[in-house]
Amino acid sequence: MVSVDDTALAVTDTGGDGIAVVYLNGQFATQGYWWRTIAELGDGFRHITFDERARGRKSGLSADYSFEAAVRDVDAVLAARGVERAVLVGWSYGAVVGAHWAARNPERVIGAVLVDGAFPYDWLDEAMEKRIRTLFKRLSWVMPLLRPTGLVPRMNAAQQAESNIELGTLSRTEELGPVLDAITAPVRYVVASGTSFGSKKDEQEKIRGGLDAVTSRKPNILVAAKVSSNHGAILRKDFWAIADSVREVAARG
Repeated sequence: MVSVDDTALAVTDTGGDGIAVVYLNGQFATQGYWWRTIAELGDGFRHITFDERARGRKSGLSADYSFEAAVRDVDAVLAARGVERAVLVGWSYGAVVGAHWAARNPERVIGAVLVDGAFPYDWLDEAMEKRIRTLFKRLSWVMPLLRPTGLVPRMNAAQQAESNIELGTLSRTEELGPVLDAITAPVRYVVASGTSFGSKKDEQEKIRGGLDAVTSRKPNILVAAKVSSNHGAILRKDFWAIADSVREVAARG
């Protein structure tokens, strides 16, 4: 357990002398989602995973579930484990966290693999905000039933909705574009296909299209793979593509 602010985070560190790889989870996911990628990469790397605030079974509750808290948590975990430089691998929300951390710490990031997330696109408007609040309110009755499994966060419906809305603000082209432009390390995207939880029709593909302008002006940022899995299945089905990208950025960094 790593203490940070008013809480503590459950951390797993395989140790070893290999390049450190830090895995950043989806918004309400847990570190357990990464086991296939870790197994594919093997013992040549040092793998560090952790559960964000109120996620998983052990990480503590907090008064602060903001995005900035999530970025601070990366610093806290690295400091606690004595890691100076690392490859960051982030999925969905974790991809945005990873992009911000990489932009702020150019001397410490070896490279980043961003998995179906961190796409600059203006998808949040008043109608979408209302839709997000309605969705989480509808799910609020089932959350307490699932919380003992560790598969859903111990945040209430309003907190989850606010976190998702904050992500929408951070994902706007004028917000996320400059963050990606500031990254100097090699970045590889592994991009899913189809929908994500809560999306409709081709919404998610339009959002992914926001990356085109970035890759056209940033030679260090490339799409390594466009896979057939959807957003929710990509870590389970296309872990090999993620592992390949980790190997590439580690070798370049």
